[in-house]
Amino acid sequence: MTDVFDHPWLGGLFADPDMAALWSPDAQLSGMRAFEAAFSRALGRAGLADHAEAAARTIEGMDVDMDDLRAGTGQDGVVVPRLVRQMKAQAGNVAGSVHKGATSQDVIDTATAIAMRDTLTLIDARLGALTDALQALDARFGTCPLMGRTRMQAATEITVADRVAPWLLPLSDHRARLAAARPRVARLQLGGASGDRADLGDRADAVGADMAAALGLENPPRAWHAMRDGVAEFAGLLSLVSGTLGKMGQDIALMAQQGIGEISLSGGGASSAMAHKQNPVLAELLVTLARFNAGQLALMHQALIHEQERSGAAWALEWMVLPQMAQATGRALTAAITLAGQVQRIGSPTA
Repeated sequence: MTDVFDHPWLGGLFADPDMAALWSPDAQLSGMRAFEAAFSRALGRAGLADHAEAAARTIEGMDVDMDDLRAGTGQDGVVVPRLVRQMKAQAGNVAGSVHKGATSQDVIDTATAIAMRDTLTLIDARLGALTDALQALDARFGTCPLMGRTRMQAATEITVADRVAPWLLPLSDHRARLAAARPRVARLQLGGASGDRADLGDRADAVGADMAAALGLENPPRAWHAMRDGVAEFAGLLSLVSGTLGKMGQDIALMAQQGIGEISLSGGGASSAMAHKQNPVLAELLVTLARFNAGQLALMHQALIHEQERSGAAWALEWMVLPQMAQATGRALTAAITLAGQVQRIGSPTA
């Protein structure tokens, strides 16, 4: 069984093609090649490599043997040694300008930073669309009466606007968090063998600044090989967003219960045994995805623990967890936007 995001039928519920594309093998390979091409060019401009432009163009146009990358990763635990070997083989007499003073983690982490940066952009756009959709619901139904409930018991009468506010108001905070975190997340990784950029000498800062500008990333003062707080912060943002959407989904699923009837939805899910049912599938999905990300976040916090200057174990854990968290958050946002559009009525059924 493959994971639910690309499963042949479960993907119909869980898949987010746009987010999946940002974390796909093709995107990761593109990010790694972008690093290597930018690195060669920066070395050339810094006077540290000859024929740098020719090397960069070879990297950008190279043919990649994916079977060789798979075999190399199984042997080396990381894809970059075999990828660089392919680059150097195709670069021929300009191979000396390829990967000169970089390390595998520089390449992979920079590709991950590009994926995280583009994910923040996609999430922000979807948060904006969801904000518009919930504001439209508030404008249509906000003054309608609704029974307030505390601890699952009837409390006092409120309005639909009071129920929608906890779905809507955190979205602007999330967008502010995304913007504030971006410089800590979208960062070039460049440290070399032990993270100190020693191989680049007094040209290290110039090379880093050149690469960061070319790749659209921040240039931190030193490598973050063993400082994973930015990656964990990114994962935390994913869980915060999906958690807010999970609260929305839980409320809607409860409001849709027969006998409660505080919301009417179009496009409910069918039952194989009970033709009268219209299951609140997307509301339930929001709860599922929120709980999934909450659990995965604990693993990302485990991945903060890197020994000495580099960890293989903690680093590989990120590769397993982070793409799925991004896809879960992306799918939660598309589901929430669709769900908001399915609302036909909100309010007490006797109102």
